[in-house]
Amino acid sequence: MFHTDKNYFFVFLFLLSSFNIISEENPYLFIDNNAQKMVIVLKSESNLFETDREQYEQKIKEIFEPMIDFRRVAASVMGKKYYLLASKEQRLEFVNIFKDSLLDTYAETLAQWGDSTITTQIPEKDNSFSQDNIEVKQILNTGNSKYPISYKLRKSGNEWKIVNIIINGVNLGLTFRNQFQALAIVHNEDIEATLINWVSDAGDAGIS
Repeated sequence: MFHTDKNYFFVFLFLLSSFNIISEENPYLFIDNNAQKMVIVLKSESNLFETDREQYEQKIKEIFEPMIDFRRVAASVMGKKYYLLASKEQRLEFVNIFKDSLLDTYAETLAQWGDSTITTQIPEKDNSFSQDNIEVKQILNTGNSKYPISYKLRKSGNEWKIVNIIINGVNLGLTFRNQFQALAIVHNEDIEATLINWVSDAGDAGIS
């Protein structure tokens, strides 16, 4: 019922794994540097998924966990109505469920992107020092097709963190929010039942 734009999600997961969030003043270089690091990991560890899946997932997790503002993203996915209906414990529970579901899914699909390249659009003049929110654009080249990617980043303290991503026009934050709302309706707005049945899935959009 909730399987829409699935391969966009796989691309999303691949790109997320490119961004080990660190204290970088320039968000463009931050995105680009970490994207290239992940490409190197994917190419050098292409066989690890089959030989030692636990180690493979750990390598992904080390990059994946610090890069996203999970509290902000999870709250956005729940939406104002269901966020307010949820208890503090349920809000925290969903942060963990959302993070784990992303990791579990992309750990099984990342290997197929080992031959991809990523190009970041870096402006000649960086004005990000005066901003708290910024957009960074990239092109993902899978070898067969090229896809425009738009990252929404927010400055948190001294760090830039990803709060949303748009792949080839598909807003994944909105896609996940619609998925959560539909699932909540199916379960009569029972927050706990919704959390139990949550699976991060952006469906099948023909990315190859």
